[in-house]
Amino acid sequence: MRFDFSAILVLATALTGIIWLVDALFFAKRRAAASGAKPAPEPVIVDYARSLFPVILLVLLVRSFLAEPFRIPSSSMMPTLLIGDFILVNKFAYGIRLPVIQKKVIPIGLPKRGDVAVFRPPHHPDQDWIKRIVGLPGDEIAYIDKVVYINGEPQPQTPNGPYAGSGSGRDMTGALALEESLEGREHRILQRQGMPPAMRGEGRWVVPEGHYFVMGDNRDNSEDSRFWGVLPEENLVGRAFMIWMHWDGRGGGVDFSRIGDGIK
Repeated sequence: MRFDFSAILVLATALTGIIWLVDALFFAKRRAAASGAKPAPEPVIVDYARSLFPVILLVLLVRSFLAEPFRIPSSSMMPTLLIGDFILVNKFAYGIRLPVIQKKVIPIGLPKRGDVAVFRPPHHPDQDWIKRIVGLPGDEIAYIDKVVYINGEPQPQTPNGPYAGSGSGRDMTGALALEESLEGREHRILQRQGMPPAMRGEGRWVVPEGHYFVMGDNRDNSEDSRFWGVLPEENLVGRAFMIWMHWDGRGGGVDFSRIGDGIK
């Protein structure tokens, strides 16, 4: 079962707000009248509700409509994101959505090619995944010999030599690091040498309207649209934009050098 923190926040906000409101409308005046000149003490549950309601409401609003924290648990976005990165996700970049039901109520923007996006994959709707948006609606995407083709045009890759991993990502040491450009938007990727074609996820796809094609930057260690298909727009959660903390027990704990880094 999915631990839905948004649902818990909504429930807690409603419960504390209702307790505070009902007391103010029906019981506070009775207590004041009964106590005479002396201030009437509030019941403990009302005191807690009055104190917690604005705090919980603020957290709910910020988390639902502004920014939400996530932790990177896998290596699929190396070298851009490492295992143990804690990131912030812009929740309004792709439109304002209601918490819990995720219905878009205010369209603000659409994903751009090269965005690093958090989403709920169609085959695991109870999980949050993160990949890079490679294909937009109407695109023809091909992945052949480890090269991305967009509408027939190969996207440039510049080798940067072997990659040196650390901590939980040390098993990627020796992979080939490259700088890839997706129609002018540059980012780093990793490729493992000697992977059989059947495991590379090669093929051609046409992205339907209202869908996106996503890929991990760790190209030979990512379960993405090459294997499970295109991503519906309504499954998007937001755009990742900053690393606010990094903690990796296998890499010495906190890496202060990554804190505050932007995500491109």
